[in-house]
Amino acid sequence: MGFRLTIEGQSGTIKLGKDNITTASYKSDSPDASNAKATDIGTELRVSGKIITPVDGKPDDTKRLATWSLVSAEKADAYRKATLEVIAGDQVVRKVDLPNAFIVDYEEDFGHTEGIGTFELFLKQKKDKNDLVAIEGGYAVG
Repeated sequence: MGFRLTIEGQSGTIKLGKDNITTASYKSDSPDASNAKATDIGTELRVSGKIITPVDGKPDDTKRLATWSLVSAEKADAYRKATLEVIAGDQVVRKVDLPNAFIVDYEEDFGHTEGIGTFELFLKQKKDKNDLVAIEGGYAVG
């Protein structure tokens, strides 16, 4: 199984793929104390993986994630379109589009014995834009 994460914003496009991403999860979250279908629903993506040193002049997209995590909420570029694709064989099992995603947490860890760093990205969709979230899947990789 592989993953592709594409994040599009005013400052360009960030792309991470099967070489970077090791795990990904999607969650639709509502209050646990609710006794009926809640109106306060949150949508989130969590992605973790490896920080790979760029070669041949390619951009370091994990560095670009770290830079995005520092953008303040007052700036329009704090919100970006995030698309996660989960791929098995030649099929897109799931595709999740968060058109107004923002970073809740971004973390990088480095160790001298592993030789690579790791990252963890926690994204949420802006709640007042939840109706724009799209979930697809079950078609050939394009």
